[in-house]
Amino acid sequence: MKTTGDGYMVVSGVPTPNPHHSEIILDFALAIQHELGNLTDQDRRPIPFRIGVESGPVVGGIVGTRKFFYDVWGDTVNVASRMESTCIPGKIQIGPGIAASINDKFTLIERGAIEVRGKGSMRTWFLAGRAKSGSA
Repeated sequence: MKTTGDGYMVVSGVPTPNPHHSEIILDFALAIQHELGNLTDQDRRPIPFRIGVESGPVVGGIVGTRKFFYDVWGDTVNVASRMESTCIPGKIQIGPGIAASINDKFTLIERGAIEVRGKGSMRTWFLAGRAKSGSA
């Protein structure tokens, strides 16, 4: 959706709601993790990256006077940003909103509570992948 410094923001289910937005964005995050995990710099060192994901209500709209762009705001956007900034490099960290919405479709590893600026202590998880079919 937009770049901010060396970061890239992606949204799903906006502006048209999609009942599968959580699944779509987590599959996308896993694909990005896979691709970025294969990249190296010119000295063949891995390129560090972090991915943060959260789900919840946002406000979105077109802004600008000469150059128009679509943007989103709200607590969910702030939490997603904090998930990225507090994440361990190479991992996908997710917040409680999206963790509650995915049922048993993905495998999560609980990170535990971390201090999130502006929110206090927040329970978070690392996304480990798609759940094996037939397992809970």
